[in-house]
Amino acid sequence: MIPKAERLPLRLKLFHGLGSVAYGVKDNGFSTFLLIFYSQVIGLDAKLVSLALMCALLVDAFADPVIGHLSDRTYTRWGRRHPWLYAAPIPLGLAWLLLWSPPTDHTHIFAYLVAVAILVRTLVSCCEVPSQSLVAELTGDYDERTALTRFRYLFGWAGGLSLFFLANTVFLRADAGHKYGQLNPEGYWLYGLTGAIVMAAAVLISALGQHKRVARLPAIRPQPTTLRRALGEIAESLRHPAALIVLGASAIMISSAQMTFTLSNFLYLYVWQFSEGAFALLPWLLMAGVFISFALVQPLHRRLGKRATAIAAGLISLTFWVAPFALRSTGLWPTPGSTLSSALIFGFVLVSNVNAVMVSISAQSMLADVVEASQAETGRRTEGVFAAGWMFVQKSATALGIGVTGLLISYSGLPRKAVPGAVDPAVIDRLTLWYCLIVIVAAAGSTLIFARFPITRADHEARLAALDAAARIDVDASGVHP
Repeated sequence: MIPKAERLPLRLKLFHGLGSVAYGVKDNGFSTFLLIFYSQVIGLDAKLVSLALMCALLVDAFADPVIGHLSDRTYTRWGRRHPWLYAAPIPLGLAWLLLWSPPTDHTHIFAYLVAVAILVRTLVSCCEVPSQSLVAELTGDYDERTALTRFRYLFGWAGGLSLFFLANTVFLRADAGHKYGQLNPEGYWLYGLTGAIVMAAAVLISALGQHKRVARLPAIRPQPTTLRRALGEIAESLRHPAALIVLGASAIMISSAQMTFTLSNFLYLYVWQFSEGAFALLPWLLMAGVFISFALVQPLHRRLGKRATAIAAGLISLTFWVAPFALRSTGLWPTPGSTLSSALIFGFVLVSNVNAVMVSISAQSMLADVVEASQAETGRRTEGVFAAGWMFVQKSATALGIGVTGLLISYSGLPRKAVPGAVDPAVIDRLTLWYCLIVIVAAAGSTLIFARFPITRADHEARLAALDAAARIDVDASGVHP
């Protein structure tokens, strides 16, 4: 069934976007706290933490295409996506709580981390892949897909940053035995419990809010298939040239972004020496950046197109993120830990984050437009497979980003349970130099690949019209009318 190129009511966009809160909470937790929790608090070597998370991510990533394919083929009176959105959230919440409540006996802590991380990520996929699939299913409009995607990013970031704020201001507080709240083990259980409740509630409310619109028996009943045929259909969809371009560029972009997210607490603690007040303000700064991105990205897509927006925003984001490190290395930066230093970092981070979010929104919206390009060649609508392809790339790239971060931290010489302000400057210099080189190379690579994305607004609208005309001819020929 080809979706109409129609505008959607604001209420539907809000309920749809709400579903991404679970992914935002998961992503923020994995990106900002998990490595520092298991390495600096639990005491597992950073290389082993990174290895555990890489193993979990890679194993789980291969489940995503299967989940996407199964959601495309789900045939119930609640539609293709909603059975997943009702079944997965509560188990997800329980698994999330387990992740932040490891056993006191750390004999098998590595295996525990791998197993629970796989469980969490697979259950997140059971929520996120069907939810993302609805972007291309709800509307065929070029700009409305961007609108749906930006609401998903808005809610995803809001969910993650809200928990990040609560962690830094309520849960992870300094006490007599812990000078820095991020190293206090007592708050992580409350962080996990709160996240579990928020994740489960957000997905269930989102599903209920969209139920009337999309929960209906699909127009076409899927034919029986075999494992070999299913794998062939998945591969056929994902090897579409436009899909390979956007997924390839996104893989590089996400690896670099994940490396930044994972390293951010280390950078803010050990390089920029943030105070607790600065950590408390940071989530609000990041959320402000998301709101600015939300306001800018759709007008930019209308004026420049999705591809040009992704390229320009990526280059601006890189420039403003790397500049403070370059200025620090030349002695032109104020003393780290000072009010001026923290204020300047906030300014550079705001501009960088605004543009980084716009790159991600653009890329995901571009992928939604590949659905019709693939349908024109294969005759199948595989929204779930493309959503799963995005998740596969996210997880594989995240695994790479976390792995590189763990190696970078380990080989820079940063000691376990290091005290901010007391680390050898040579260690900090080595860490920041290699980090900056990696993100510069990654930005160059993703920009060059994004530049090859072939689908413009005109291409998409012409293809949608052709598919609709072909569908009308098929209906007239069969004599069966809706």
